[in-house]
Amino acid sequence: MTSVNSIAWDDTVLPFQLDASDIRGRVARLDGVLGGILKQHDYPPQVEALVAEMALLTALIGQTVKLRWKLSLQIQSNGPVRMIATDYYGPSEDGEPARIRAYASFDPDRLTGVNPFDQVGEGYFAIMIDQGQGMQPYQGITPLTGGSIRACAESYFAQSEQLPTRFSLSFGKSTEPGKGEHWRAGGIMIQHMPKASPFASGEGGSGEGGLLTTQDLLGDDDAAENWNRVNILLDTVEQIELIGPTVPPTDLLVRLFHEERPRVFDTQPVKFGCTCSEDRVRQSLSIYSARDIATMTTDDGLVTADCQFCGAHYELDPATVGFEADDG
Repeated sequence: MTSVNSIAWDDTVLPFQLDASDIRGRVARLDGVLGGILKQHDYPPQVEALVAEMALLTALIGQTVKLRWKLSLQIQSNGPVRMIATDYYGPSEDGEPARIRAYASFDPDRLTGVNPFDQVGEGYFAIMIDQGQGMQPYQGITPLTGGSIRACAESYFAQSEQLPTRFSLSFGKSTEPGKGEHWRAGGIMIQHMPKASPFASGEGGSGEGGLLTTQDLLGDDDAAENWNRVNILLDTVEQIELIGPTVPPTDLLVRLFHEERPRVFDTQPVKFGCTCSEDRVRQSLSIYSARDIATMTTDDGLVTADCQFCGAHYELDPATVGFEADDG
């Protein structure tokens, strides 16, 4: 049973809707995706946990982007972990897997304690959507707040989208029969369907620093009652149920929300994937003159570049990159 469900549900995102509550959501299970991301780096445990949480949030949020779109999550901070970046590439065709990649930049000497979010200082959480060539990218940001990346994401949706949003996440190292210790993650995202917002642009909320809260967005009508009821049900979920692999997401939704009439849609498979290539490296170096390229050339007579996401190493002939400097 374990192996069957593991094959069926690992590295997938299952969209659903609660017809009795006007609430939509997603269930995600990540296994191989996290392995692909984390094996590229020798992260300390606190940094691994932050990257795992970001990757799980990226899978849950990214499922809504259209074919060939790119969604990116990013944290910029003045703490020991300076940056965490993730990308979600929408499938190129229906039925194909989406791709996720992630990496973190940090100062090892500044890491303290064991609480992952303590390694993140003041800064911001951002979501960016790239719809492709010729389209204006979208970006929304919110302060780092609430004691977790999950809370930052919830705050983002309240501020930028004015949508009540809740995440319940579980992630960590797992040991299963026949498999060595490895990272697994699972989570549920719920979101109230869009409605007319009671807040005019620029009007503050009741949260920390004037941030909007779910109560600000829903008020005291039936929507608030539905939202509170579903959140109480979500609070009963157990961490092992989120991660699996013995409980399929469909069974979990029935257990949690059977009275809310859950309806599921097609699952979206996801995998670890990077878009780096020699052509992209050449393109990134095309802004430099031959004189600049000379300063980047190693003693071996090569220009080298490493992908921060997947660790790929590129070696290029300096005569074939950059552009000729103007001697005039």
